[in-house]
Amino acid sequence: MTPMTTLAVSNVCSAFATATVGSKVMNTEAFLMAVATAVAAHDLARDRVPGQHFIFLPRTATQHVSAGIGLRDGVPAHHYVTREHRGRVDCYLNREHAAQCDQVAVVVYTLDAYKADPEVDQTEVNGFDNTVSHVLVAVLAFAGPQAPLSPHRFVSNLAGGNREALTYSADEIRAKSKDIIAYDAQWCVVAD
Repeated sequence: MTPMTTLAVSNVCSAFATATVGSKVMNTEAFLMAVATAVAAHDLARDRVPGQHFIFLPRTATQHVSAGIGLRDGVPAHHYVTREHRGRVDCYLNREHAAQCDQVAVVVYTLDAYKADPEVDQTEVNGFDNTVSHVLVAVLAFAGPQAPLSPHRFVSNLAGGNREALTYSADEIRAKSKDIIAYDAQWCVVAD
């Protein structure tokens, strides 16, 4: 990693777990190197909220992840599993049915932006090494059309769970809602 970019992984980022729901990192070391390089090159002017970075990684990073989604199908007994994820039990497509990853992005916050997030556990922040400059919040391994937020995450953000959502206009909310409904009808999150 570059000296200016020292990453910590947020406790809400489950992509590095052996068994997880959604996007999964398969090669930790190579993936984190790609993230650190991308963060160091990130144009801060692209951030809608200062310190909250949404960064697409180079296509070569797709080889280090498993996509977090697959196409929905009608075979519930063979292809779907129930899992608990972030306090909810839901139905997911088995990871073996994950689509081929087309693109990968990350959500990375500066340490100050992470500390200011309304949903962050301050105990976690207090446990970070004093060299941490950025926190990896999410890994998004895409397949198919670009994925919007999940319906649950979108509503949670609108209800105050993320500062960026406070900047959305009514037209943006309606447009994002239509995209989320259309996407959710075709694609399903995968799980181990």
